[in-house]
Amino acid sequence: MIRVFRHYLSSAYMWLMIVEFCVFYSAMFFGSRVRFLWDPVWYTDQTLYFASIIFSIVLLISCAGMGLYRRSLAWDDYQLLPRVCISFSAAIFVLVSIYYLLPEFQVARSVLGVVLVVAFIGFMLSRYLFYRYVSLDRILRRVLVIGCGEKANKLVALNEEYLVRGFTIVGFIPLQEDQCTVDKKYIISDKQSIYEITQQHDIDEIVIALDDRRKIMPTDDLLDCKMSGVEIMDLMSFYERERGLIYLENLFPSWLVFSDGFAQSGLRSVGKRLFDILASLLLLLVTWPVMLVTVIAIVMESGVKAPVFYKQVRVGEKNKNFNVIKFRSMTVDAEKDGAQWAQKKDSRVTRIGSFIRMCRIDELPQIFNVLNGQMSFVGPRPERPEFVEGFEKRIPYYRERHRVKPGITGWAQLCYPYGADEQDTIQKLQYDLYYVKNYSLFLDLNIMLHTIEVVLWGKGAR
Repeated sequence: MIRVFRHYLSSAYMWLMIVEFCVFYSAMFFGSRVRFLWDPVWYTDQTLYFASIIFSIVLLISCAGMGLYRRSLAWDDYQLLPRVCISFSAAIFVLVSIYYLLPEFQVARSVLGVVLVVAFIGFMLSRYLFYRYVSLDRILRRVLVIGCGEKANKLVALNEEYLVRGFTIVGFIPLQEDQCTVDKKYIISDKQSIYEITQQHDIDEIVIALDDRRKIMPTDDLLDCKMSGVEIMDLMSFYERERGLIYLENLFPSWLVFSDGFAQSGLRSVGKRLFDILASLLLLLVTWPVMLVTVIAIVMESGVKAPVFYKQVRVGEKNKNFNVIKFRSMTVDAEKDGAQWAQKKDSRVTRIGSFIRMCRIDELPQIFNVLNGQMSFVGPRPERPEFVEGFEKRIPYYRERHRVKPGITGWAQLCYPYGADEQDTIQKLQYDLYYVKNYSLFLDLNIMLHTIEVVLWGKGAR
């Protein structure tokens, strides 16, 4: 794993991005040579160099927007061919626009067609080789776990659903009559010292996963390992790196106090505010025709007298309430019986409302909340005060998500489906805390890029 501005990125996917950038870059040269095999070449080398760079960057960003470099993508959501087809289609649209604005870098349609075919073949070949070899045990980080209780046992299935496994667990070492819940075949005898075990099994990392933190740690052995180059990690840091969340089950105040992150400096706030304004204005410029069509559709379905927008009180930064603005997607009397969660196939949702919820169009008026400074473009989703009051009493650290402004999109929306009950709220809180702890402009850009995937795939829409 590579940490960039406190956000963890998969080193495997970083290498894949570099390889596929080279594939796309080479495709322009190879494709142009194929196109002009029998005809004289009328491109200069300089034109091809610039055209190749533009083509590679656009295609790489388009693929990233479809989640093709997201390490938390599961096999069930993968759908490689549809994602690649949408990526290439979007890239063609962007490339044509760039060529129209910058005709000096334009390539002929016949050349672009051949280049896209070459790039597609090269991309699929690189993916085949990547997924065939990246999960081989000999190239994975080898992890030794100290402890064999419930918390240690949960590590076994930590990354089984991911496309790319980040590590392999070599074994578990019990401490002081642990109540073991892991399979006995994974237990390593404690007759040897931990240092000897790490040398014998070629261990890269040791993770401390004890159910009871009061147990006496083998400090001397762990120090020997640390000084010999073996990384030592606590369970919280391990989950933060591997899953991009703050693991609530093992969270305690001292970890929050002494961990890095949670920076809210004045310069950082100014930068985020400028980013919010720029991103909101850009989105408004692109989506105003969609918003206009949505207004007309709602009026046609519900009548002129029915409201097009609705305002709802939500909890914002520092627990201050504000009115969030959305397109109305439910019937006018949807909450005559009080506040309630949205459900799957909710009968209160209108026909137009069902579509705009699936495409996240109902969220677009929140642009004005961002421009007013009540929300940020990226941040935890704002909740209703009726729900927040109960969550703060029952869920530890729930108040901490209100340390920053709520957002139109966020890390939890990207990593976890729509939450419809308190258990889902707890799961999403773990991602929200990760965002609050590790916020940076880089992470905001990363979330915005991957939100395209969320919108197109309808993930979490309800």
